Amino acid sequence: MKLLMILMLAALPPLCYADSGCKLLEDVVEKTINSDISIPEYKELLQEFTDSEAAAEAMGKFKQCFLSQSHRTLKNFGLMMVILASS
Repeated sequence: MKLLMILMLAALPPLCYADSGCKLLEDVVEKTINSDISIPEYKELLQEFTDSEAAAEAMGKFKQCFLSQSHRTLKNFGLMMVILASS
């Protein structure tokens, strides 16, 4: 799962850095940990970041990793991302 996270973050355009308060990164993290967003919706929302069918499939698998987590884990992950972005 850590490798998938690194790959997904690397796929984002280098428009911002973690400590800059990048809205794009915040939106992607929020959509990733939101269990109300299904895999097809997630792929559609982030379609601009995929350049191939393989990338879209990887995004679906990435989202599935988060859908199988508990709400507590997702909340903690969101907090971790806030801490990482502000450090």
